[in-house]
Amino acid sequence: MVDMDELNKRFDIHNIANNKLAEIEKYKCHIYCCHSTGCKSSGSDDLIALIKQILEENSLSEEARVVATGCMGLCAQGPLIRVEINGKKDVLFKRLDANTTKTIMEKYVLPALKSEGEMVVADELKPYVLSLDLPFFTKQEKVVLKNAGSIDPEDIAEYMAHGGYLALEKALKTMTPQQVVEEIKKSGLRGRGGGGFSTGMKWELAAKVPTVDEKFIICNGDEGDPGAYMDRSILEGDPHAVIEGMMIAAYAIGATAGWFYVRAEYPLAVERLQKAIQACKRNRLLGNNIMGTNFSFNVDIRLGAGAFVCGEETALIHSIEGARGTPRPRPPYPTNKGLWEKPSCVNNVETLANISKILLKGADWFASFGTETSKGTKVFALTGQVEHSGLIEVPMGTTINEIVNEIGGGVPEGKKLKAVQSGGPSGGVIPAQHMNMPVCYEELKKIGSIMGSGGLIVIDDSSDMVALAKFYLDFTVDESCGKCAPCRIGGKQMLMLLDKINRGRGKKKDLELLKKIADAMKKASLCGLGQTAPNPVLSTLRFYEDEYTNKLLDGKVKE
Repeated sequence: MVDMDELNKRFDIHNIANNKLAEIEKYKCHIYCCHSTGCKSSGSDDLIALIKQILEENSLSEEARVVATGCMGLCAQGPLIRVEINGKKDVLFKRLDANTTKTIMEKYVLPALKSEGEMVVADELKPYVLSLDLPFFTKQEKVVLKNAGSIDPEDIAEYMAHGGYLALEKALKTMTPQQVVEEIKKSGLRGRGGGGFSTGMKWELAAKVPTVDEKFIICNGDEGDPGAYMDRSILEGDPHAVIEGMMIAAYAIGATAGWFYVRAEYPLAVERLQKAIQACKRNRLLGNNIMGTNFSFNVDIRLGAGAFVCGEETALIHSIEGARGTPRPRPPYPTNKGLWEKPSCVNNVETLANISKILLKGADWFASFGTETSKGTKVFALTGQVEHSGLIEVPMGTTINEIVNEIGGGVPEGKKLKAVQSGGPSGGVIPAQHMNMPVCYEELKKIGSIMGSGGLIVIDDSSDMVALAKFYLDFTVDESCGKCAPCRIGGKQMLMLLDKINRGRGKKKDLELLKKIADAMKKASLCGLGQTAPNPVLSTLRFYEDEYTNKLLDGKVKE
């Protein structure tokens, strides 16, 4: 017969956390190796194996801990390895190969482990050192990305050692579902998937729907914007934070089961999520009577169907059901009639990753970041023609100038900043003269763009804005599900006109026709894909119309 008291003690998160902390503290050296998709593709697996081999050969495996982490941020500089010895300031090494890694071990790590003397980075290694005093690191505010790059995402005990699942325990044992909803409402958290709807309000609507037999919570991980990889990196670097957020959401709205909908093109994120779910089941954090309470919950994963439109919540729901991923008119909203016609609440990966932090530190703490209407921090994938491209997290309201010129290090090769494109194919361009604009939902909308899921693409003065608009429209036309005529026909017509203009065959009336079709698409399309597809065209027309007129017949605006 199973001794339940002994079993509960064995799987108590406090015991697990304390044991893990004791294990970590015994090591003299900690070597953190970026093990995200970007660094893995650059050979980090081999570097990790090499480091372990060198430690073993020198009988130092008990003194140095090698941690395969999630994304460290500076993706273009990978593979990255951060070394911390005797609690002294970390040293971050970039763009490593086997030879350089071997030199780091032989001339920096091993001597430091074998003596208590001063640690010195050899001259030959200095070109590979990245200063942790760079604005890229010092200007960020890590909330969602706090653990990424610092813990092993495949070790549930390490997540617990950093406060993991304490928020779930607090919710289940000291708060009612309504109190959880109110705390999230008070925090001002808004959906990080692009819509920006109040998370607490959505939960409140879902909670008020009576549960007949089933109610679902769904995590939208179908990140499809070109140049965006925020959700992928969160799932790869800290999957338990998303699971914990989902579980708290389920408790708050009365959900009986959860679904992760993740792009099939994200195999590492899916693998780590699967491992995290299995670890939760082994530690009795999923299943029946979680933490000895009446709360029971389980989750499953469904792989994305490879369609951009499946990021729209009703299309996503159809895809989970095994149907073609096409949107449907709303109302009814998913909170009333969603997955298998049951009440369902859909939240983005980053949204759920914020939840445990809010419950542990309080709504007021979270609301202290950001602006009056856009609270908290936001994760961005900063890419394009910028010196330091990568994954960043900043308070809402941070200006474009701070992000691009300070954190990003500006435009390289002596070129000038022309614009920043935000929101992916659904967003617009922010020209250089608006670089002091704060990044928040309302300000981006005023200028004809959107927050989106968090892609920021830096564009220099060599770029052709007509070609850029054509690129994004070509993407949305290809990804349209074809269900509604405004998107299916309007998008194709706009693309044909853009192609005509780009080839120097356009006329002035074509610019007016572009605007008319765009207006019709925005008003009449069924879902957000069609409604926002014209944004890149309209915003480039608004700020760079001269680039369009210069491509008209003979470069003139007359017929």
